[in-house]
Amino acid sequence: MEYNLADLFESIADAVPDREALVHLDHPGTGAERRLTYAELDRAANRLAHHLADHGIAPGEHVGLHLYNGVEYVQTLLACLKIRTVPVNVNYRYVADELAYLYRDADLAALVFDGEFTARVAGALPRARKLRHLVRVGPAPAGAPEPRIAGNGPVPFAQAEASGSAERGFGPRSGDDLFIIYTGGTTGMPKGVLWRSEDLFFSGLGGGAPTGEPVSRPEELAERAAAGGEGLVFFPTPPLMHGTSTLTLFIGLDYGQKVVLHRKFVPEEVLRTIEREKVTAVSLVGDAMLRPLVDALSGPMRGTDCSSLLAVSSSGAILSETVREQFTALVPHAMLINNFGSSESGFNGTATDDSGPAKGFRIAVNQGMAVVDPATRTPVPAGGTGRLALRGHVPLGYYNDPVKSAETFFEADGARWVLLGDMATVGEDGVVTVLGRGSQCINTGGEKVFPEEVEEALKAHPDVYDALVAGIPDEKWGSRVAAVVQLRAGAAPLTGNDIQEHARTRLAGYKVPRTVVLTDRIQRSPSGKADYRWARRTAEQAVSPS
Repeated sequence: MEYNLADLFESIADAVPDREALVHLDHPGTGAERRLTYAELDRAANRLAHHLADHGIAPGEHVGLHLYNGVEYVQTLLACLKIRTVPVNVNYRYVADELAYLYRDADLAALVFDGEFTARVAGALPRARKLRHLVRVGPAPAGAPEPRIAGNGPVPFAQAEASGSAERGFGPRSGDDLFIIYTGGTTGMPKGVLWRSEDLFFSGLGGGAPTGEPVSRPEELAERAAAGGEGLVFFPTPPLMHGTSTLTLFIGLDYGQKVVLHRKFVPEEVLRTIEREKVTAVSLVGDAMLRPLVDALSGPMRGTDCSSLLAVSSSGAILSETVREQFTALVPHAMLINNFGSSESGFNGTATDDSGPAKGFRIAVNQGMAVVDPATRTPVPAGGTGRLALRGHVPLGYYNDPVKSAETFFEADGARWVLLGDMATVGEDGVVTVLGRGSQCINTGGEKVFPEEVEEALKAHPDVYDALVAGIPDEKWGSRVAAVVQLRAGAAPLTGNDIQEHARTRLAGYKVPRTVVLTDRIQRSPSGKADYRWARRTAEQAVSPS
């Protein structure tokens, strides 16, 4: 047995077969929930794995998961890993042109998709020449064009599942088996991050113990699960198509505990599930997901029993000080955790208690993290500024992109490194302060401004619901700081000047947005990640509508 994600899952299923593994509370078409034990989930994944193999999907080939959250997503993910095919997440917000790019770039051989997306799949399919097998979950909308390959339409998921054996009977696997996580593409075209199974287990999943000592041998994972009992309930609320949610899923399964899923994020339903299922750990992405929970808890869902909740963690976006304080006032016993990580690096560290507008986003990083000079790729001295880099269990590179791979991944001192996009400084105490994405840094008159810092200051205003900050052209300064701001529903009327005056109490003058655009809704990805291209375009159009 190796550090292979499928091997590890099967060892858990054998150790705790009757323990509840997965609960999907709003499964379409059933009108009710679906609950699977570890043994049932294992058999369900076996059936789909045999179906894919029987239809010629070979080890090393790529299978796209174009799905909402649900049993079928998890089942497909495990099925791919069992037969050593490579699962590829597909952003379900993409339209046909974007899908065609991703299908081609990822060299998909098969696609499992939700019936709701039938028309988009049909529009992208003619441009994805390597795709040769389709499986559809649920019915297509009335009138949607049928996607076809060589005259054949998609196989219904239920039929695909029924056609395969529930037994395993698969060949040996390896810690070198691959897993691809496509980035969100909010600052460019999406890229497929190519992980070895073993590296993802130790970096993204913490080696079976994200907050403790990693396992020293593969068999130890199941031993811990069996000895530790049950009672933890993990609830990844973002879409599983984003890495942070999939990693939370695997962490829950690696513990041998229950994982709860909703098809889509609906704040009131999330809170009902926390109460009903006695959820202990919720993962989400930033204020865009926590703030609606705060609003529901202080409004229509006041009194919801959240006593089971031990921790709420955010990855991919920072929880602001204001929203943290509001949530803590409502659920004082739950720990709020700002995690730091990425598709390219897995989990890297957690924000310190003194993180905030005054000191920035400070993280106690793991031993493999360093702040390096991007030109020399050597560590900067204490007090210096550079880019975050991680060594050890890191990805192999970007799939199908040797140029970007060479820019981001390198070897030094006998170790593999990944150079992240985040700029940071390192203190004498070794604590790292993350400044923000270097690609989003705004150079205004020679001064550097990181959007995340300005966004944190703006969202500290009690009537600001959300904010994104971007640089737009300026004749005098080269670039100016611009903010797109969404006010809280029912808030007192605010002007751009009001928001600028608030910002001046927390920021140096050159960081205060010179342009403030009020909008009804901030556009983010389904997981809550910032869409800076949209923010920049919105601000530029407000300044110069032509």
